[in-house]
Amino acid sequence: MLKSTNPSRWFVAIAATLTHLGLGTVYAWSFFQKPITDSFGWSNSQTAWAFSSSILMLGFTAAWAGTKIEKFGARRLALSGVILYGLGYIISFLALKAGSLVLLYLGFGMIGGFGLGLAYVTPVAVVSKIFPEKQGIMTGMVVMGFGLGAFVMSKILAPFFLDLFDGDLAKVFLWSGIILFIFLPLFASQLGRFKPVENRATHEANIFSVLLKSDYVLIWLIFMFNIVAGMIFISFQSPLLQDLMKTSGTSDPKLLEKSGATLIAVSALFNGFGRFLWGGISDRLGRIPTFRMILVIEIVVFLILIFTQNIWVFSTGVCVVLLCYGGGFGVLPSLVRERFGAGLMASVYGATLTAWGIGGILGPQITALLKDIFPQNASVYSFGVGLTLITAGFVLSFFLNPKMSAPEH
Repeated sequence: MLKSTNPSRWFVAIAATLTHLGLGTVYAWSFFQKPITDSFGWSNSQTAWAFSSSILMLGFTAAWAGTKIEKFGARRLALSGVILYGLGYIISFLALKAGSLVLLYLGFGMIGGFGLGLAYVTPVAVVSKIFPEKQGIMTGMVVMGFGLGAFVMSKILAPFFLDLFDGDLAKVFLWSGIILFIFLPLFASQLGRFKPVENRATHEANIFSVLLKSDYVLIWLIFMFNIVAGMIFISFQSPLLQDLMKTSGTSDPKLLEKSGATLIAVSALFNGFGRFLWGGISDRLGRIPTFRMILVIEIVVFLILIFTQNIWVFSTGVCVVLLCYGGGFGVLPSLVRERFGAGLMASVYGATLTAWGIGGILGPQITALLKDIFPQNASVYSFGVGLTLITAGFVLSFFLNPKMSAPEH
């Protein structure tokens, strides 16, 4: 383990955060959902599968990558991941030019998602290892970068390229991919400053026994329920907002699109800051009590959203839910480390991200299905789903011992 006084660890932490910032552009998907659906005549569900499959691949690839950091090294895994993620955008450009849904699934979903999984878990594991005394706030800072990625895409990259190329959506993917290709390897390569020294044989022998523990299963379920609730907005906040604005009499397509992009950007700031904020709070209050606070706030917000059609209340609710959604990611790394030990942190944390993959299927697909079948009431039904799952997660949290922790390995 690197000494806590080593100044180079701060350089690594910044590089890890910037790596996550680039990867987090995937969270701007709702910016593209409606334009792609309208342009090609695909259903909401068909289009949303590109995003869903990306998050599914992310979760399950991260589970594998978490067990291979010692074998392949943090730098190699992260570099491979960011290159594949950039390639996914470029293949998506070809898919949109050809009008091929299958190619979009392959590029944005499978290849891009595989890259996300390789590159996501590594920066978190590295920073967790080199900041043992500041778990919540430092791992929260890294994943904050991922949450802010949607802001970068929806308010900087996508608008710039749309203006530059006269609204050619395909070229947004092409040039975003090129930029990711250029910059992300520069950041990811800095993770090689960290050299893992753990015993892989012991690590591999213990991981499976951990995954069968009731505490682990409960944490996985609570995290997954929180993911589904947040994904309702991450995948469809722009279309849902535009639906509300149309109901209120707004019909200007440019105003609708601009309003959707603004909400994505603002909520991305809340998503990102929530990871840092709640991670820091968990250092003081404890991981499980902090998770309960997050879930209670979300329960209140979903209740309010079910009974209002006000655009400002909806937008505020989206931001608060994503503040809490991001908080789940901010608390999870330190929760895993404390409960299951530092030696198993990377592999258990990676395995827990499969909940993200499952939530990435359920959240967008439930919302897309409701929009296709009940276009007038999709938002209310979606909020009901979110409320039900968050309430279930809150109840399950009381079956966890909030003070239990594993010794450091």
